[in-house]
Amino acid sequence: MHAVILVIHLLIALALVGVILIQKSEGGGLGIGGGTMGGMMTARGTANLLTRTTAILAGCFMVTSIVLAIMAGATGKPTSIIDTIPAQPVQQQAPAAPASPAPPVAQ
Repeated sequence: MHAVILVIHLLIALALVGVILIQKSEGGGLGIGGGTMGGMMTARGTANLLTRTTAILAGCFMVTSIVLAIMAGATGKPTSIIDTIPAQPVQQQAPAAPASPAPPVAQ
């Protein structure tokens, strides 16, 4: 289920980027969809359609983002790395006995 919503989220993100790039900007950026669409729609109708589509895609993007965040938070309780290290009992070691001196060597 998580993977399905993630794929839908990515497709919405790509569609949102595409719709935003098609819109005519005020500064004359890409402006791909700025002209008439072959007589099908007027410039105003195209702008209204793209604005509405952008708003719907943005809403869907926000909803899928919230759903993914909720699903990620519900996967399990947080754990600490320190808690995962197995506890090893501390072994008491007796102090090391000093080494006995070596006998002198005759020359």
